[in-house]
Amino acid sequence: MSRLLSKDFLSGVMFIAFGLGALYLGRNLQMGTTVRMGPGYVPHMLAYIMMSLGGIVAVFALFSSSAERTEAPKWKPITMVTVGIFCFAFLFERAGLLPALVVLVLIASLGGEEFKITEVIGAMVVLSILSVLVFKVGLGMNISVLYGVW
Repeated sequence: MSRLLSKDFLSGVMFIAFGLGALYLGRNLQMGTTVRMGPGYVPHMLAYIMMSLGGIVAVFALFSSSAERTEAPKWKPITMVTVGIFCFAFLFERAGLLPALVVLVLIASLGGEEFKITEVIGAMVVLSILSVLVFKVGLGMNISVLYGVW
């Protein structure tokens, strides 16, 4: 039973679940062929690759005899990163890129062992500058940096 709660096994199951979710969400996209790819070809192939890798990781975790692999996962980091991603997705269109990034970094950093506000603020500033430079300036994407401002 402890092998079913190991980090590696749960990671493999997570990859399989994400792959199945991608297949479900892309079920209405046309596959096409290798020569003439449809809009669903790459998402389907990536989902199959992800599920295959997840299966390999899960099987190796079941048959591995390492003592480290029987350690139960730490739920706080997993939970805080997931909550941060959901908050980012919720705030991105409503508040803009910068507020969504600030909230994501703040919430995700609360899941770590050590929380240093200076490091978190530094990460917020660097990620915000890089994101604006890459997505808004470099790629010219039509996203709002601050909703209603820019």
